[in-house]
Amino acid sequence: MLQSIRDNSQGIGAKIIIGFIIALMAMFGLETMFSGLMNGNAVAEVNGEDITETEVTTGVQNLIMSMGGNTSTLDDALLRQIALNQIIEDRLLRKSAADAGMIISSDTIDRQLINTAQFQVGGVFNSDIAVRTMAAQGFTPASYRAALESQMVVGQLVNAFAASAFVTEQELDRIAALSSQTRDFRFVSVTLGNRTAGEVIDEVQIETYYQNNQSQFMREEEVGINYALLDKSTMFAEVEVSDDEVRAQYETERGAASSQTQRRAAHILLETGASLSQEDAIAQAEALKARVDQGEDFAVLAQEASSDTFSAANGGDIGYSDGSAFPAAVEEALVTMAVGEVSEPVVSEFGVHLVKLTEFTEATFPTFEEAQERIRRELSSNEVDQLYFGRLETMANLAFENNDLQALSEELGLEIVSPEAFTRLGGNSSITANSAVIAAAFSNEVLYDGINSDVIELDNSRAIVLNLREHNEASLRPLAEVQGEIAAILRTELEKERAQEVGEQLLEAMREGGDVDALVNENELQWIVQTGASRNAANLNREVLDGAFALPAPEDGPIHDGFALANGTYIVLELQAVNRGSVADMDQEERNTLVTGFVDASGRSTFGAYLAQLRSEAEVVINEAFEEPPLL
Repeated sequence: MLQSIRDNSQGIGAKIIIGFIIALMAMFGLETMFSGLMNGNAVAEVNGEDITETEVTTGVQNLIMSMGGNTSTLDDALLRQIALNQIIEDRLLRKSAADAGMIISSDTIDRQLINTAQFQVGGVFNSDIAVRTMAAQGFTPASYRAALESQMVVGQLVNAFAASAFVTEQELDRIAALSSQTRDFRFVSVTLGNRTAGEVIDEVQIETYYQNNQSQFMREEEVGINYALLDKSTMFAEVEVSDDEVRAQYETERGAASSQTQRRAAHILLETGASLSQEDAIAQAEALKARVDQGEDFAVLAQEASSDTFSAANGGDIGYSDGSAFPAAVEEALVTMAVGEVSEPVVSEFGVHLVKLTEFTEATFPTFEEAQERIRRELSSNEVDQLYFGRLETMANLAFENNDLQALSEELGLEIVSPEAFTRLGGNSSITANSAVIAAAFSNEVLYDGINSDVIELDNSRAIVLNLREHNEASLRPLAEVQGEIAAILRTELEKERAQEVGEQLLEAMREGGDVDALVNENELQWIVQTGASRNAANLNREVLDGAFALPAPEDGPIHDGFALANGTYIVLELQAVNRGSVADMDQEERNTLVTGFVDASGRSTFGAYLAQLRSEAEVVINEAFEEPPLL
């Protein structure tokens, strides 16, 4: 009897979760719920627990999605190894969290699910949307809940390491000495100019370069395609939503929002029976009510007098209700009460209660005038979705049944588009630059078999089918076409050589004590002086800064160095002094950034070491089809 009250007082979250679990069972059957347990062969074993092929495949798919879907340059075996390694580490972390007694309450999981934006319509949880979304991601409600719980528990473990990291003042001093170090130096930039203006680049040089570097002058393989585009955005003009449909949907949403109103209550239960009559229980309840009115703590009285010892241990708290979780008499009493108010004795089938309303959350909902445009837009969008997916299926069938786009164009009313030819790196338009389009265009089926591609979904609202229009193999561009390019390349290389020669003359004069300033003036150059330059100085070339900070600290006078930048400019640099950084010289924001960066790095390092230890202590057996995955 008392357990019944507790079972019914777990809040609306539990009821909603149970509701859409039942809905999924009705939609897909019990077989779907348990298929994951029987699907896939074991490819690895962690402490006696199997990892199935299905899990690895799902892990690879999730990995591809996280990388933006473009994995054409990655080896499939490497992706599978990475996915397997992530699953192994997840198993180890979950076991470690379980051994440490880390748990997530059901109420916390329920609230996380209810507050998930993808499961809401107009800010209100929708069980149908939740079921469909989970199914689309390959989950049942039970498996999604389990995965969410696992994720949150592992998150607790990871956060424990992050929260435990710290930094001492001595460590801060050492870090600051290096990270906020500054340097005093000066340098000359010998840029490319017209030093070779009188030198001829002859045809023999151009011919020789052409013959030795033919790979630079290849005309890349190209394809030209035709495609038919199915675009959801063009279908809105085809649907019309009536005012009655909008009104009906508004009433449905308003009713759903009303059911989200929640009251939290506490009670003192005097259980009636052979040892306590209803009259006596009412009398005792009235006496307890009088004590509450005189200022005694309701929670203390619940521990003293309530027959419901489970709730009494929590001050009488029996959780949340949407109006249906508690006995009817209790619900009726709560409706008339203000937060903090204690009722008169309430009689139910369980005995006599004193009820206290502790929280009240009332769902708000906009007026019809405020909501109608959104509802009309959403209903239109739903109709367009159905229209789009129906045509998408037709598109796929026609693409398979025909070797050109004509029938597809005629039946669905789609224009056939012929964009400019493009290479394996893609074209200039958003469609020909799409990685899936490029892969399909250069596939054997399209390129050599001459058939239509499968339907390619560009995004959630656009899809195309393409076929081949033309194919141009890679070929060497003729010398006459590239002669000017080669001359420019050779001229640039010659300019780089001359710039380096000037720079090396300056460097030699600096090291030998020669008249450096005369050389600087003679070559129309100038010194650029930097005092107190930091590692991240925004006003300096990154390569120059790296060169200055790569040199050792001067001991017996300045240090000189010369190096070429990526653009061919030659730098002659004189390092004069290295200034040690200090925490005392930092403002509070810089100090906080330094501390945060060190703590984050320390936390990651500690967690990585812990994960490596778990891996070394675990019994991991991997199928021969896999090589040992790398520790990432």
